Amino acid sequence: MTANEIRDSFKKFFESKQHAIVPSAPMVIKDDPTLMFTNAGMNQWKDIILGTRDPEPRRRADTQKCLRVSGKHNDLEEVGHDTYHHTMFEMLGNWSFGDYFKEGAIDMAWEYLVDVIGLDPKDLYVTVFEGDPSEGLERDDEAEQYWLKHVPADHIINGNKHDNFWEMGDTGPCGPCSEIHVDSRTPEEKAKKPGRELVNMDDPQVIEIWNLVFMQFNRKADGSLEKLAMNVIDTGMGFERLVRMLQGKHSNYDTDIFQPIIKAEEQISGMKYGEKEDTDVAMRVCADHLRAVSFSIADGQLPSNAKAGYVIRRILRRAVRYAYTFLGQKDGFLYKLVPTLVHEMGDAFPELKAQQQLITKVIKEEEDSFLRTLDKGISMLDKAMEELKAQGKNQLDGVQAFRLFDTYGFPLDLTELICRENNFTVDEEQFNVEMQKQKERARNAAAVENSDWTELQPGEQQFVGYDYTEYNCHILRYRKVTQKKNEFYELVLDTTPFYGEMGGQVGDCGVLVNEDETIEIIDTKRENNQSVHIVKQLPKNPAAEFMACVDTDKRNASAANHTATHLLDYALKQILGDHVEQKGSFVSPGQRRAVARGRAHGQRHDSSGYPYRRASRRTL
Repeated sequence: MTANEIRDSFKKFFESKQHAIVPSAPMVIKDDPTLMFTNAGMNQWKDIILGTRDPEPRRRADTQKCLRVSGKHNDLEEVGHDTYHHTMFEMLGNWSFGDYFKEGAIDMAWEYLVDVIGLDPKDLYVTVFEGDPSEGLERDDEAEQYWLKHVPADHIINGNKHDNFWEMGDTGPCGPCSEIHVDSRTPEEKAKKPGRELVNMDDPQVIEIWNLVFMQFNRKADGSLEKLAMNVIDTGMGFERLVRMLQGKHSNYDTDIFQPIIKAEEQISGMKYGEKEDTDVAMRVCADHLRAVSFSIADGQLPSNAKAGYVIRRILRRAVRYAYTFLGQKDGFLYKLVPTLVHEMGDAFPELKAQQQLITKVIKEEEDSFLRTLDKGISMLDKAMEELKAQGKNQLDGVQAFRLFDTYGFPLDLTELICRENNFTVDEEQFNVEMQKQKERARNAAAVENSDWTELQPGEQQFVGYDYTEYNCHILRYRKVTQKKNEFYELVLDTTPFYGEMGGQVGDCGVLVNEDETIEIIDTKRENNQSVHIVKQLPKNPAAEFMACVDTDKRNASAANHTATHLLDYALKQILGDHVEQKGSFVSPGQRRAVARGRAHGQRHDSSGYPYRRASRRTL
């Protein structure tokens, strides 16, 4: 089976089990401040799990684009150096919201793996949560009983909290899980040592392939656990690992997911995959990172110097550095691989085809820019080494190494490599001290502390802002937020006319008013598909009824500027062509700002239609 056939077989199987097959959510998350990227299949269902959105249909399945490069789930440093870690990957998953639970999930997973795609039961091992007395969590004996219908007892292994209690992050939905591991070693290796002794021991041939998460709890900000309103099944199977097993390969990169890209790398670079470790690592890094960057751009996230954009830029520059150092690519390289990626994955993910021109041009611009930076950094480093040699020293100062990184984006490992080739070392300890200082500055500037939500009444929010600017309402829940020593509160109303910040337009301002008091709403944000209202103080009686009143002057001014932005975008397309893409709009009552990228020629245009060279945004 090809990779595309395997993906289709998963969808068809769960469709036969009455699951609605849904499209992948974008890999870039715009309305959840706790996440920059989709890092698990359940992210798009977070509001359903927390009870703020209707769970129908209760059975769903899909393949979800995911990205893991920072935070709790960070695989970046492993990518390219082993056979199975990736930044961007597909997560095949099925969900049940208050429908079937542990037994149904286990039975269906077994049926698909063994009866449908034909994995050997003798090669499958499963784990169950061993419990954690410190949190009052018992061993998951229930899951074990259901597994005993399918596997012998010696194929069931206890797993600790780290491996078998799944949590999305520091707060949010969580619960025990059962992992399914596959032993793909040779018969001779299996005879020497049973697979159960290698589960979760970082053996590259005995790996987890599917995780069945039994969501039962919500982790609160104080670390405590509370029961979810309904039990939820959330499963995630690594598509790349599944394809590897079914195609009989010992590396994900040897499957037809990655091999076409690697063959294109060979053709462009003139180097051969499989002959030299450094070259192999570089080709794997480039193949993986190409996918991550391309899908991010297709989903609307361009490389930049802040937040999600910086993550994408960091991934892209990591690939450029590997291509520069180990594949001899002194000019743009990754952008030449985009047509191969689109050919292989464009049918399953049509957004790649739709945005191919944009993806190619953005990657080329980024590559060209960083390659100029690399040249500058190398010149600066050569000068520093000449000075050290004249002084009779053999170690580069860590502050200088950090300046190369901070000013020019020069990776430490490249600095160390060049120094080593010239018989110098780098004061890595001092570099890390400087890096930590920078992280502390950034952390202190951006630190946000959220208290737990205080629920006044259950229910879902109804948005009426398209028809009304004033409406009677009650507060469903509220929480306190502290940022940069400033305190404010977030309110969720049962019915609201307030537009939450979205699509570049700022959120509404206004008031909550009744006979006793008036509370100013200073901003409205979007979080988990609902409007969250920002106030500096809580009402004296949060349970009282209020009239929610939008500041219509500000709303109308923002709406006019939003409309003007769309008209400008339309005009630029008429004058310059459909290749122009609007990116990075900001619409407020007092101004509108937009960047239009003229992608056919790699240029950007201001409102006059004339190209300009600077990458800065223009306030129009």
